[in-house]
Amino acid sequence: MAYADQQMSGNRIVAIIIVALIHIALGYALITGLAYNAVQKVVERVTTIDIEEPPPPEPEDEPPPPPEPDNAPPPPVAPPPPISIAPAPPPIRTQTTIPPPAPPAIRIPAPAPPAPPPAPPAVNKARGASPKGQAGWARRIQSNYPRKAEREGTEGNVGVTVTVGADGRVASCSVSSSSGSSDLDAAACDGMTRYARFDPALDTAGNPITDTYRTTIVYQLN
Repeated sequence: MAYADQQMSGNRIVAIIIVALIHIALGYALITGLAYNAVQKVVERVTTIDIEEPPPPEPEDEPPPPPEPDNAPPPPVAPPPPISIAPAPPPIRTQTTIPPPAPPAIRIPAPAPPAPPPAPPAVNKARGASPKGQAGWARRIQSNYPRKAEREGTEGNVGVTVTVGADGRVASCSVSSSSGSSDLDAAACDGMTRYARFDPALDTAGNPITDTYRTTIVYQLN
């Protein structure tokens, strides 16, 4: 009894499922059918619109056909001349030659003018006083023998130093070596001052200057 109830309940479930599926199918079919009918009615309305087309244009007069050309043979077609494609020449590379820089200008200095010749050395005209006509004035001095010394027979040599002026005359006299007789010494200086004459001394330029002169007066009786 329980087994029969279980079998009967299972069949009911299956039947319910089948009925549900049938309803779903019918609903789907109904919906799709209604949608199809609506679409079809819209298409019919669109397609049933009358469109008045314009009448076709009248055909124009056709031009006469062109005369058929004579069956002349086609002109001979010369084959195109062969095209010789020369290889491209190698690219020419131009190199700019930069000239070398000009050498620096050499400036040769002008030669220096020659140095003037050295001036000739100045002639040294210097000289000392020298006796002038010594033989004559020496005799006169000796001839003036002092009388006292002559009476007494006194002889001797008197050394004298005289100062000769620029005019060649004796400016002063002094006894540098005595004869031992004052009379002879005095007579010697007096004779030199009165009678002696000289060529005066000169400096380097030749101008007369004062100088000294030494000599010896000899007193001797004959």
